[in-house]
Amino acid sequence: MNSTAATTTSTDSTWTGMVPVDDTALAVTDTGGTGQPIIYLNGAYADQKHWRRVIAELGPGFRHITFDERARGKSQRSADYSFEASLRDVDAVLAARGVDRAILVGWSYGGILAWHWADRNPDRVVGAVIVDSAPYGLTGEAGRERIRKLFHRMRFLLPLARPFGMAARMTAAQHAEVGIDANEYAAASVPILSRLTRPVRFVLATGDSLGSEKGEMEKVRTALDPVLAANPNVTVSAKVASNHSHILRKDFRAVAAAVRETAAS
Repeated sequence: MNSTAATTTSTDSTWTGMVPVDDTALAVTDTGGTGQPIIYLNGAYADQKHWRRVIAELGPGFRHITFDERARGKSQRSADYSFEASLRDVDAVLAARGVDRAILVGWSYGGILAWHWADRNPDRVVGAVIVDSAPYGLTGEAGRERIRKLFHRMRFLLPLARPFGMAARMTAAQHAEVGIDANEYAAASVPILSRLTRPVRFVLATGDSLGSEKGEMEKVRTALDPVLAANPNVTVSAKVASNHSHILRKDFRAVAAAVRETAAS
């Protein structure tokens, strides 16, 4: 399905620039064209370049919009790195590019953003593809302390990870608070996913990820089971062999296939 709402503004060529929102500005790339718009939502500390294989696989028949979240990639810093601020950023990017309805494609943190934004804006969502996120989170004081300790241990590695698009221009404590916020929203998400009215397709990874305990991620993915039982709009498009960190690099074809399924539904 390549139709868009009448209020969608297309461009003939790729546009790259900064979009102001709140106290900051976001680095945005829009490939333009008349195809169905897709907006890609990154992992919590990642930048937009992780989507390049998915975009290349899907090709020019779609309009691809990527952006760096606050203090990630080429975007500017902010005083607000909350989950609610990230939801406002989706609004700002779509408004700046003149897009009324889009497919949302989110990886990890971006997946949680995608289903929350879809719940709040059902008339603006064609569908969503969620890449290895689940309605599960570390909550309570024990969960918060675990996340803070993890980033405290990683504090010297974070600057080294930034050039690879896997860390933000934040302190370790700010990284931790982003993770804590996201875990709270994820943990409260079963009712939200259970009531979504647009097609939502999950692409799930296998195995563990950085910071998880052995077998923990597979347990996390089972949190999706009650949603799949309750809502026929939510399905699993694929479960792939790669892990959480490598899924966009090794299994980008499965993600692209889920996008095509969503566009055609």
